[in-house]
Amino acid sequence: MAKVAVVYWSGTGNTQAMAEAVAGGIRDAGAEAELLTASDFSTAKLAAYDAVAFGCPAMGAEVLEESEFDPMFTDLEASLSGKKIALFGSYGWGDGQWMRDWEERCRNAGAVLATESVTANNEPDDDAVNACKALGAALA
Repeated sequence: MAKVAVVYWSGTGNTQAMAEAVAGGIRDAGAEAELLTASDFSTAKLAAYDAVAFGCPAMGAEVLEESEFDPMFTDLEASLSGKKIALFGSYGWGDGQWMRDWEERCRNAGAVLATESVTANNEPDDDAVNACKALGAALA
């Protein structure tokens, strides 16, 4: 059975709701899902998982959350080569540039993006929740 980490940061609960849907999709597909906040994840833990879903909302000028999530992600970026991952997050303004920039970082690090990233404008609607479940299933 595949073991998948769902690592996220959420300020308003929107990205947390997405993370929970991703974990549900992983479990529905028959794999083991573990929900972890960014502060609970590290490079040392990365190898324990077959795949990782990363979730972070857009902050400020469409960047990753800067106090917890981005430092954690930057620390493990060099260890992502060949790792199966997927990305998700919510935003309240802009056009999703933060996600396109994040995808590029992951590709440059050699990560294997398993499926299209999922974004939700503010609170995830039914379509976004279903897309998160499909993202989880793609990682399983």
